[in-house]
Amino acid sequence: MTKIRHDWKLDETLELFNLPFNDLIFKAAQIHREYHESNKVQISTLLSIKTGSCPEDCKYCPQSAHYNTGLKKEPFMEVAEVKKAAQQAKEAGATRFCMGAAWRNLNDRDLDKVCQMVSEVKDLGLETCVTLGMVNSDQSKKLKEAGLDYYNHNIDTSPDYYKKIITTRKFEDRIETLNNVREAGLNVCSGGIVGMGEEREDRAGMLMALSNLPQHPNSVPINMLVKVKGTPLDNIKALSEFEFIRTIAIARIMMPKAFVRLSAGREGMNDQTQALCFLAGANSIFYGEKLLTTNNPESQKDQKLFQTLGIQAA
Repeated sequence: MTKIRHDWKLDETLELFNLPFNDLIFKAAQIHREYHESNKVQISTLLSIKTGSCPEDCKYCPQSAHYNTGLKKEPFMEVAEVKKAAQQAKEAGATRFCMGAAWRNLNDRDLDKVCQMVSEVKDLGLETCVTLGMVNSDQSKKLKEAGLDYYNHNIDTSPDYYKKIITTRKFEDRIETLNNVREAGLNVCSGGIVGMGEEREDRAGMLMALSNLPQHPNSVPINMLVKVKGTPLDNIKALSEFEFIRTIAIARIMMPKAFVRLSAGREGMNDQTQALCFLAGANSIFYGEKLLTTNNPESQKDQKLFQTLGIQAA
């Protein structure tokens, strides 16, 4: 079996990026098959339980209160609404239900309601995941007691490039939250976004930061920037889809046991690009019409692609 490492260096990570494309995909596919079934993809659905008015200034995000994107702000949802959406997601084939709130951090006043949502979704037989911004140790433990399986907190980009994307929170704050949820016994879901004007060295740095954590994240979402009018990155040059596929492949090589999730940006990808991502080691997707506030391929389209490729939803 390929060795699980936590000591990746920049030069060897860049060597992977510089491999001929076919050689890189072949290497990633081989490693993928050592740890995962080659034709099974885990299905998650993401629901925004509180939309807009986030105080953070993340340059990619339409939910930031710093930018005028025309986003309709919506209050914190009620538990019954969330349970209904989770049931619909299960009926559509999802096995994990993720709940996201546009908060800088989880406030204690909202914790009991979130825990109730988690318990209700868990009772439906779904895996549970939340993304609520920064959380402390005590909050993490209470979420675990409520039945939470996964906590998502992306690092977004490399430590060096981070301050060019976000100024209202430090990269180290992200790592602290990941440590808190891991120590509470929760599975960690953490990845990043590519196509934000970063260099290849930054994509390498992001993957190094994830793979050199004490434990690799259980799930690693790799997002292609979805450009939204009104955000500072609206007119950024688009990243090559081949570079995106390379990033997927290298995430698989560096974190062999993790589920690598083909995440935001799928709406703009053709079937061939997505197929190459699956070949390169992606084995998880978000399913449904929306990813928080951005479009996502409809479920029927995904089902047709899976049928064409001989992939089973898991």
